[in-house]
Amino acid sequence: MNITTMTIIYTTLITGTLITLISSHWLLMWIGLELSMMSIIPILMNKTNPRSTEAATKYFLTQATASMILLMSIITTMMYSGQWSIIHSNNPIISLALTLSLIMKLGLAPFHFWVAEVTQGTSLMSGMVLLTWQKIAPLSILMQMTPTINQPLIISSALMSTLLGGWGGLNQTQLRKIMAYSSIAHMGWMLVVMNLMPSISLFNLMLYIMLTISLFTAFYTNNNLTTLSLSYVWSTAPPTIIIILLNLLSLGGLPPLMGFAPKWIIIQELVKNNNIMTPVLMTMTALLSLYFYIRLTYSTTLTLFPTTNNMKTKWYLYNKKTTTILAPMTMLSTMTLPLTPLLLTLN
Repeated sequence: MNITTMTIIYTTLITGTLITLISSHWLLMWIGLELSMMSIIPILMNKTNPRSTEAATKYFLTQATASMILLMSIITTMMYSGQWSIIHSNNPIISLALTLSLIMKLGLAPFHFWVAEVTQGTSLMSGMVLLTWQKIAPLSILMQMTPTINQPLIISSALMSTLLGGWGGLNQTQLRKIMAYSSIAHMGWMLVVMNLMPSISLFNLMLYIMLTISLFTAFYTNNNLTTLSLSYVWSTAPPTIIIILLNLLSLGGLPPLMGFAPKWIIIQELVKNNNIMTPVLMTMTALLSLYFYIRLTYSTTLTLFPTTNNMKTKWYLYNKKTTTILAPMTMLSTMTLPLTPLLLTLN
């Protein structure tokens, strides 16, 4: 795909998300979501092979179904209230349909089955865009809907997402699938506190995007697709080991890394609102995700898979792939935990 085509596609992708972010008009929001959906399909199919075509088709069918439900709910809202504004969506049945359609677009449980398959069928960079940028627009609509949102549905979806995101990643060896299940689990954490403190959900989203970009960039520069390939990084790009280690542990939420901050704040906020059972369940299900993060760090830094001696020392070839973004992203997403009180003060 030539540079002009890619520029047009990425410009449309960014424009669609920005239209959704700045709008409070339902029709404009829907148009922004559709622009974003239609522009990412060529990105998913950038490498022409049956797997990428299948992944793009699965993504299109799921998103088209969610868009159909969303548009039907929007039109019904307009018929009942006579307004296109998002604040007039106060009918409980319509609010339920709107929430379900946005949950499907985000890939949250129980509509999470497409996320891992689509991510696995695409390239690393396409998967990175899918798991980061494409989450922003639907999540922004959910944040604007918080006064009228179906809270029991949101809590149930968040708990199921953290459980199934951790459970699904346990037996995976493909890095793209592991990152997809990690995305499902992290979206659950963002969702559970959205009604209480949307700003904390936004903070969690920003941190998750930085961590995911850092990891995908590290995987891309070393062409890592499986856990087996991670065990050879020490012989080809030793500094990358530290970057992958820090980002994985930060994603798992281990102190003193920055990934600990949003989980700590979310649990604290839920306890303040006398909601004890939800943080207990969220913490227990987060242990599943933490297990496969630690397993990845263990295979990357401490052990080698059974191999012959010849395979342990791979040829080092000069890597022309750019890694400029790795250093600042890693610093911001792992080493800024002392700034958490400042962030809370600004909030």
